[in-house]
Amino acid sequence: MNKAESSAMEHILSESGWMTATESDADLIIINTCTVRATAENRAWSRIRKYAADKKKRKLVLMVVGCMAEQYKDEMKKKVPAIDYVLGTFQKQTFGLILEQIQQGTTYDVHDETPSYVFSKSHHEPGSFRAFVPIMHGCNNFCTYCIVPYVRGREVSRNPLDILAEIDSLDRAGVREITLLGQNVNSYAWKGDEGILDFPGLLQRISGHLKARQTGIGWIRFLTSHPKDLSDRLIQVIADEPLMCRHVHLCIQSGSNRVLSLMNRKYTKEYFLELVDKMKTSIPGLSLSTDILVGFPSETEEDLQDTLDVMRKVEFTYSFMYHFNPREGTPAVKLEGKIPEAVKKERLSRVIELQKAITSKLMQERIGQCDLVLIEDQSKKSKNEVLGRTARDEMVVFKADASRIGTFATVRLIGISGNTFKAEEVNA
Repeated sequence: MNKAESSAMEHILSESGWMTATESDADLIIINTCTVRATAENRAWSRIRKYAADKKKRKLVLMVVGCMAEQYKDEMKKKVPAIDYVLGTFQKQTFGLILEQIQQGTTYDVHDETPSYVFSKSHHEPGSFRAFVPIMHGCNNFCTYCIVPYVRGREVSRNPLDILAEIDSLDRAGVREITLLGQNVNSYAWKGDEGILDFPGLLQRISGHLKARQTGIGWIRFLTSHPKDLSDRLIQVIADEPLMCRHVHLCIQSGSNRVLSLMNRKYTKEYFLELVDKMKTSIPGLSLSTDILVGFPSETEEDLQDTLDVMRKVEFTYSFMYHFNPREGTPAVKLEGKIPEAVKKERLSRVIELQKAITSKLMQERIGQCDLVLIEDQSKKSKNEVLGRTARDEMVVFKADASRIGTFATVRLIGISGNTFKAEEVNA
């Protein structure tokens, strides 16, 4: 989401006549922040202090936007007075007005604006054949470890007409794959004259629109799905619509019912496994990825074994794995039973080791199979090879000219290098 919003700001900057520059030459530096993890927050503070120091040497405007800006607001400028503007997630609609004031050499008081979330018209990164399209903002789930609902606010769905308009502009720009974004896309709900349009309905509408226009966009993905809201209708749409990629990122977080309850995830291990079985039965060739959080307060060895058990049964193609770090402002900070750092790291290492073994097994099983890939870039190791991605979100490298970037190709998987397949192109 931050990447998409950064691209939206770049689009506004370009329309306003701004150009990219080196750090040493820039008149304006914008830091788009994330506060989901402590590590991301620490990196942002490091960048902020660096540019604050640069302001002592030369004239520049320093702007901080995003989730950290929303969480800390006035505290941020008190901590680092050199910051000129702090724009939270509900104040980005003032971005264009601030740019005008900077160009005129005057200042703008952000506090004059009533906070509200406004979707940008475009989130396209120029030259990219893949693009993010935000369809909703915020989250109503309030998982006890997560700061997102507090810095992103309650769920707001985007007008489907605006979504289609952005997709049309992406098609004209040569985009071949779109990823619909939301903190929980399954909760999308737009109230219109014809009633409520839900997420499966939106996917059908987008697919029908693209097929009717005969566009160059060949694949549709989405991020992220909450297990408790993934409906039978959504499963059927993924199975029926040829433009839908057969890959779903489905966050389990923990396999322990006790820990899931403490996390306020609102599903059980048994429900999750039944859901996965239903998805795999209905959607041939489906691949799944997930998020796994270990070391949650009071987590036991038995709880960890439940998580490892889910991993073995589901066989995720990959996982984003991390150990618990308390975020101030979330209920989990006050939970008893803090796990020592050494124990958290040891448990995380076992989760990572198991995921590596599962990923290796699944990749070996794919050798010899043919699949369609979207060519994304030139290989970093060879000018004679290109890098592509399958609908299952697998990376593939094979011999082809760089002029093929942005097109689809059919390949046979013949080998493995790390987490990337080696392949050879075949006739479709």
